[in-house]
This record gives sequence, structure tokens and C-alpha cells, in this order.
Amino acid sequence: MNNSLMSGIIAVAIVSTFISAQALASDESAVGLNGDAQKGKEKASQICQACHGLDGNGIPGQPIWPKLAGQHPNYIYKQLQNFKANERWNAQMSPMAMPLTEEEMANLAAYYSSLQQTGGTAEAELVALGEKLYRAGNPETGVPACSGCHGPAGLGSNLAKFPRISGQYSEYTDQTLKLWRSAERKNDPNAMMRGVAARLSDEEIAALSSYIEGLGQ
Repeated sequence: MNNSLMSGIIAVAIVSTFISAQALASDESAVGLNGDAQKGKEKASQICQACHGLDGNGIPGQPIWPKLAGQHPNYIYKQLQNFKANERWNAQMSPMAMPLTEEEMANLAAYYSSLQQTGGTAEAELVALGEKLYRAGNPETGVPACSGCHGPAGLGSNLAKFPRISGQYSEYTDQTLKLWRSAERKNDPNAMMRGVAARLSDEEIAALSSYIEGLGQ
């Protein structure tokens, strides 16, 4: 094994360990949420369903809006907090989150996390590269395996606020990874996702995004 490849493997291992440790030590404000799912459903019917659907699986033909069904409540709660505080910005979501109270955020998180996500399908020609990156990363460029944080099935972690990504629309994941790569999105603790995405090519992002959608089958 050549020295550059060995160095890449070591770098990936170090990055993966650092990411996991830092995430578990991050803000714990959302842990132990006691949201009311029924109240969350009522709120969602007023302000969320037009883009995310009342069932949390988005709107057919509009894959730029993510599926929220089955997402971890701590992650949903954190993102709403970040939108409200302008730590994450989106022309549609930021104004929606601005008037929400902490209780309403917890209720929405409880509601959407209780729903069943619909599955997705990967493009056959992208599976090989996507699976390789997801499960083993790319030692030559220092990309860690996605499964190290998001899990082998893409289910993430509620405690660490790693989102469930399996079954997510590939278009949304592709767009999100590119926002991380350009640092237009920056609400990741210790720049974890920005550091990973900065090492990904367009081809790798497309393959990963497609493979991740297929994990929801």
C-alpha cells in the first residue's frame, strides 16, 4: 500500500472519530423533548403541509423540499431553532420559523417524527460509487464513511442530532451537500459537514444522494 493511500486512510479514521466525539458533546438543549404530536399536527396543517405534506413525505414533483416523516425530533427541533435565530437561512423556512415558540417547535418535532416515511429508489448506475462512498468513504481524498455518523441504514442518531437521511429525495440531498460544500449552509457543529462536503466532487455527490434515497426502500 502506497504512503499517500495509507495517509488518507489514517486521516479518514481520525476525522470519523473526531466527528463522532464532537457531535456527542454538542448542544444538548433538545434532548428529552416533550412535544405534543396532536398539537404539532394542528400547527403543521396551518404552516407546513404546503411544502412538506401533512404526512411529512413532501409534495410529488417538488423534491427540493425534504421529507420530514420519521426524522429525529431533536434534529427537527434544532433546525427550527437555527432558522429562527438565522443560524441557518432559507427564503421560505426562515420566515416560517421566526414566530414559532419553543413549545410549538417541540410539538412539530414530535408530530413529524411520529410519521412513517415513504421509501425511495436509487439509480442503478450510481449505486456502486454511492455505496462505496457511504460505507468506506474515499481514503485518497480524506472523505470519511457516511455510515460512521448516519449509521449503516442511514437512520442517524437522535441523541447526537445526526439526521435520518435514508429515503430522502436525492435532489434535496444533492442540493444540501453542495450548500455545505460552498459553506452557504453553516449550522453544523465544528464545521463537520462542511469539512466532509468540501472533499466531494459533483459526481460523488450525485452518487451518494441517489444511493441514500435508495436506503429507504
